[in-house]
Amino acid sequence: MNSSPKYVYVFGSQRTEGAADMKNLLGGKGANLAEMCRLGITVPAGFTISTEACTAFTERGRAAVLQMIQAEVLQGVAFVEAEMGKSFGNASDPLLLSVRSGARASMPGMMDTILNLGLNDEAVQGLAQKSNNERFAWDSYRRFVQMYGDVVMGLKPLSKEEHDPFEIIIETLKEKRGVKLDTELDAADLKELVQRFKALIRARLGCDFPTDPWEQLWGAVWAVFESWNNERACVYRELNDIPASWGTAVNVQAMVFGNLGNSSATGVAFSRDAGTGEDLFNGEFLVNAQGEDVVAGIRTPQQVSLVGSRRWAELALISEAERASQYPSLEELMPPIYQQLLKFETLLENHFRDMQDIEFTIQEGKLWMLQTRNGKRTGAAMVRIAMEMLKQGMIDEKTALQRVAPDRLNELLHPIFDPKAIKAATLIARGLPASPGAATGQIVFFADEAETWAKAGKAVILVRQETSPEDLRGMSVAKGILTARGGMTSHAAVVARGMGKCCVSGAGAVHVDLKAHAMTVGDMVYNEGDWISLNGSTGEVLEGKVATKDAELSGDFGDLMALADKYKRLEVRANADSPADALVAHNFGAHGIGLCRTEHMFFEGERILAVREMILADNEAERRKALAKLLPMQRDDFEGLFREMHDLPVTIRLLDPPLHEFLPQDDANQRVMAAEMHVPLGKIKMRVEELHEFNPMMGHRGCRLGISYPEITEMQTRAVIEAALNVRALGVHVKAEIMVPLVGTVREFNAQAEVIRRTAATVFAERGETLDYMLGTMIETPRAALIADSIGKQAEFFSFGTNDLTQMTLGFSRDDAGKFLPDYLKRGIYEHDPFRSIDQKGVGLLVQMAVEKGRSVRPGIEVGVCGEHGGDPASVAFFHRVGLDYVSCSPYRVPIARLAAAQAAIAG
Repeated sequence: MNSSPKYVYVFGSQRTEGAADMKNLLGGKGANLAEMCRLGITVPAGFTISTEACTAFTERGRAAVLQMIQAEVLQGVAFVEAEMGKSFGNASDPLLLSVRSGARASMPGMMDTILNLGLNDEAVQGLAQKSNNERFAWDSYRRFVQMYGDVVMGLKPLSKEEHDPFEIIIETLKEKRGVKLDTELDAADLKELVQRFKALIRARLGCDFPTDPWEQLWGAVWAVFESWNNERACVYRELNDIPASWGTAVNVQAMVFGNLGNSSATGVAFSRDAGTGEDLFNGEFLVNAQGEDVVAGIRTPQQVSLVGSRRWAELALISEAERASQYPSLEELMPPIYQQLLKFETLLENHFRDMQDIEFTIQEGKLWMLQTRNGKRTGAAMVRIAMEMLKQGMIDEKTALQRVAPDRLNELLHPIFDPKAIKAATLIARGLPASPGAATGQIVFFADEAETWAKAGKAVILVRQETSPEDLRGMSVAKGILTARGGMTSHAAVVARGMGKCCVSGAGAVHVDLKAHAMTVGDMVYNEGDWISLNGSTGEVLEGKVATKDAELSGDFGDLMALADKYKRLEVRANADSPADALVAHNFGAHGIGLCRTEHMFFEGERILAVREMILADNEAERRKALAKLLPMQRDDFEGLFREMHDLPVTIRLLDPPLHEFLPQDDANQRVMAAEMHVPLGKIKMRVEELHEFNPMMGHRGCRLGISYPEITEMQTRAVIEAALNVRALGVHVKAEIMVPLVGTVREFNAQAEVIRRTAATVFAERGETLDYMLGTMIETPRAALIADSIGKQAEFFSFGTNDLTQMTLGFSRDDAGKFLPDYLKRGIYEHDPFRSIDQKGVGLLVQMAVEKGRSVRPGIEVGVCGEHGGDPASVAFFHRVGLDYVSCSPYRVPIARLAAAQAAIAG
C-alpha cells in the first residue's frame, strides 16, 4: 500500500479524483471542476495541486515542495496529454495550459492566473499552422508573454502614471498603425508586440523570457503559490475573515480558445441576477476573445440572453435595431450553444442548490465549461435568492437562513437616494448598474489617494478607466466606484458586489485622464475633489451631492426576519439614547433597549449648560440646583423611550463618563463657556485642571461618580421612576431596568443600590403608587466578572460592557490600539480585531465564567451584552453558546444580530 501523501488530483472525461466536498483540499475551483466532470459536463482536462502543497510552500519553500510534488505533476501533465490528444512542449501541435489559483473561499481576481502557457518561438509557428490562423497564434503568444512577464517575472510599472508598461507599448503601436482596437492589429503587429515585450523584459529585469515549457510551468505554479500572500490577497482575506492558514490550490488545465474566429467566444454568466436576485439567467460574452477580455472591459460585452440584451440596450439608450445588428445576444447568435449553456446552468444550480457563477469558452462551435462557483451577490440579491429558493422548494428554512451573510444585510439598512432629489439632479452619464445602492463623494482617481482621503474623513468615489486587483484597498474605503469601461462581470462589478459597494461600470461617455487627475464627459471637466453621486441601481452618474432617504424594509427582507425570529433563542435589543433612535430600533425589530447611555442626553441645547453648572458647583446645594434643571429633561427623554418601546424592556445606564468630558479643553471654547455662563474664566480653567486625569478610562467615572456625588444618582433614578409612572398611566406596561456602571466590588454596587431604592421609594410615596423595576449592573471590569457570584446575590441582571471589558482585560486602549493593532493582525498575533469580534479565549472566558457564577446564586438572572460586539455575527454566535439571554447593538445592526442569532441557534 502506498502511504505517501497525495498532492495532485486529476479531472477529465476518463477519470476524476476530486469532488465538490473536497474544497478544503482542492479549493473551490478545483473541487467544482471535478464535480462538473462527475456530472458529465464538458470540461477541459486538468489537475489540481492541493492547498496542502501551498501551506508547505509557505512554510518550507520552493525546493522542498518541488521534491514533494514533481513526480505527481509529471503524471498529471501526462494525463492531460492523453485526454486532449496533444503533447506539452510539442512544437508542431502544442498542448497549452492555463495555471489558475483556487482557494477554498472565492477570492475573485486576488491571486494570479497565467494563460496560454507552453508557447515559444517554435510552438507559435506550430499553433499557427495547426489552427490555420496566424493572427490567433501570435495573439495568444502576445497575451502569454504579457501575462507571464507581469505575474511570474514581476515586471511592474515604474510609476502609477505608467499604469501598465505592456499596455503602453500596445497603445503606442495602435497609434502608429492608426487603429483604436486591439482586434484591428494584424499578425505582423502582434509578432512585433511579442518582440517588444521580450525586449522590455530583458531591459527591465536583466534576463530573457523563458522558452522551455517546463520552466514556464514551474514558474507559474510557484507564482500562484506566492500570490496567496500578495498584498491584494492579504487585504481581501482581512476584509472577508479568510484565514491565512488555508492556502490556495493550483489548477493546471488544458487551454481552450475563444479567440479562434467568429465561431468562438468566451463569457461569464450567472444562474440568477447577482445584483437584484431575480431568477433570470444572465451574463456577458465576447466573440473571438479570451476570458480576460470579458472582465477587463476593453471591449463592450454582449449579453448572453435575449431578455438581458434588451434590458441592457434600454439602459444604454441603444435602439433595438442597433442592438440586434451590433450587439446580438448569444441566444440569437448561437442558438444551439445557448441552449446547451442553459441546460448546464440549470443542472448546476439544481445540483448545488445555489446561484451559480459560471465561466465558459466556445471553441469553434464547441462549448467548454471552465468554472462554476456559488456566485457573489449583493445583500439584496442574497435575501431574495434565499427566500425564492425556499418558496421554490430548492432549500429548507434553515438553509435559507444560513444562505444570507448577516453583515451583508447592512446594504439594505442604510439610506437610498430620495427620488425627488434625483429628479432635480443633473445627469452626467449613464453606465451599467453593476452593484446597487447610493453613494455620494469626492472624485479620486488612484487607490492609494482614496485611502489617504478616506483616512482624513472624506467621502470618496473612486473613478477609474477600469479597476484591477491592485485597486482593492482604494475600493474598500470608497463610498462608490465608477469605471469608464467594463461590464456587469468586470473586476469592478464583481468585487463591488462582493463588498456591498455601490458601483457603476462601463460609463462609456466618461473619459479618465490620470495625468491631469480629471474626468471629462463631453465638454464638461470634473477634477479630483469634485462631488458626484452614483446610483448603482440604475447606472446613473449624477453631478454633486444628492439627498437620501431611509430604506424601506419589507417583502423578502421581512420574510427573512420573521424566519430568523422563528429559530433564534437570543433576544436582540438596541443601544438607543433618544426616542428617535428607539423608533428606528423598534422598526428594525429590536426587542427592547439594552443600553441607554444617559450621558448622551446631556449634550443638546441648554442641557450642557446645566451639566456644566453642576460641575462648577462649589457644594452639594449648588449641584442639586443644577440637577433640578436636568431632571425634567431626562424625564421627558425616558418617557419617549418607554413610549417607543411600548411594552418592551428599557435598560438605562446611570452616568458613566468622567466629568471632564463635559468641559471644553481648549482656551477658545473655555472663553465661550465663561461668557455663556457668566462665570470667571479662571474658575473654568481651575476646574478643568482639577478634573484632569492621566488615565480617564480607569478614573473618576461610572459608579465612582455616583458614590462621590449620590445626588446625581438620585436625580437620574427619580427621572426614570417618574417617567415610568407617567407612561404607565397612558396604558404602556413599562419594563424599566436601571443599570449601575463599572462596579468592581459588591460594596460599590450596594452603595448605589441603596440610593436607587431609597429614591424610588420616595417617589412611590409621593405619587401614592408603585412600579416594578429591575436593578442590575454592567460587568465591564475583570474583577466584576471574577466575583459575579457575589454581585449576583444583589443584582437582578447583568449586562456585559464588552468594550471596556476588552480594554481592561487585554490592556489595550481602544483609542490608541490603531497604532499597533494592524501589525498584530498582519502578523497573526490576533486573528481578528478584538474590539470588533470578541476575544473568545480571554474576554469571552470571563463572560462565560461570570454567567456561570451569576446563575449559580440566582438561576433566573437576566444576562445580556451591550458592547459593540452585540452586533458582530461571530460574537453573537459565541454569546448564544455561553447562554446569554440577549444581545444589544446599534439600531442599524439589529436585523444583522437577529439573523446571526438564528444562525447560531441552527448551528447548535
